[in-house]
Amino acid sequence: MNSIEEQLWNYIDGSCTPAEQQAISRLIAQDEAWHIKYNELLKLNQEFSTMEMDEPSMAFTYNVMETIRTENAMKPLKAAINKRIIWGIAAFFIITIAALVIFAFSTLNWSVPSGNGSLNIDIKMPEQLDSNHVKNFFSGGVLKGFLFFDLVMGLFLLDAYLRRKQGAKQH
Repeated sequence: MNSIEEQLWNYIDGSCTPAEQQAISRLIAQDEAWHIKYNELLKLNQEFSTMEMDEPSMAFTYNVMETIRTENAMKPLKAAINKRIIWGIAAFFIITIAALVIFAFSTLNWSVPSGNGSLNIDIKMPEQLDSNHVKNFFSGGVLKGFLFFDLVMGLFLLDAYLRRKQGAKQH
């Protein structure tokens, strides 16, 4: 059940049902505790109604809004990128390029004929990889495309690193 104060506040505010209003008005008239509490709350309600609400000045509101706006502007707009992902991608490309270079150097024929003094470089595929499919895959457009993509990604990462380093020096 509601407390006496709650019921009296509802009565003073006029937010209770007509049956409750009648019951509370009977309690105020008959019970001394209800009557005293009702008079206290009625005086308090009258004091509240005579008070003026303090409103902040327009300059205060403007200053608060400007502070909020500048705090939001200080946050970087691009999302933070996990450095482990970047290092993982870089490691993948470095390992792939290193494996490709090691494979190319291991398949070279480094013999120099003594007759004419020119270097004879003959690339031979190992026995287990000596199929036309693998030869065609590692020569031609696919290899050039892969190396071009690696070069572009390397330049992109170098540019990002240098920009970050330059930005750190400016701040």
